[in-house]
Amino acid sequence: MMSQSPRIAVYPGTFDPITYGHVDLALRAARLFDEVIVAVAADSGKSTLFPLAKRRELAIEAFGAQADNIRVEQFEGLLVDFARECDATALVRGLRAVSDFEYEIQLAAINRRLNPELETVFLSPAEDLGFVSSSIVRELARLGGDVTDFVPPAVVRALAALD
Repeated sequence: MMSQSPRIAVYPGTFDPITYGHVDLALRAARLFDEVIVAVAADSGKSTLFPLAKRRELAIEAFGAQADNIRVEQFEGLLVDFARECDATALVRGLRAVSDFEYEIQLAAINRRLNPELETVFLSPAEDLGFVSSSIVRELARLGGDVTDFVPPAVVRALAALD
C-alpha cells in the first residue's frame, strides 16, 4: 500500500511584526495540514521595521510549543519557488475584509499560473482579531499606544526596544 505524502502548506508574509492574528491563522492551518511553514519573506517590496532575522526570531517565539507541526523559515525570491522547494501543495492566506480579497485573489491567480499544482486556501481570522494588522500595530507602537492585546510578548519587548 502506498503511503500518502504529507500535506504541507506555506503561510507567507513579512510578519513585520507577527501579530496574534497571524498566530491564529497559522494554528488554524495546522489543524488542516500535516505541516505549516510560516514563511517570512525577505523582500516583499515593503519597507520593514525589523530586519529579516529578527522577524523570523519573533515568529519562532510567537509559536513556542503551541503546535509541533508549525515551523518558521525565511525565504527570498518567488513564493512559488519556495513552496516547490518545501514540497508544499497549498498556500495559506488570511482575509480580514473585502479589500483583502481583491488583492489576494489576484495573487492566487498568478501563483496558480506559475504553479498549477499549488492551491491557495483562504482563512478568516477569529472575530476578535479581524481588525489587527502589522501596520496598525506598528503605528500604534510608534505613537506610544499599548499593543499587548495584539502581539505576543516578545514582539511587545522588541517594539519597546526600538524607542
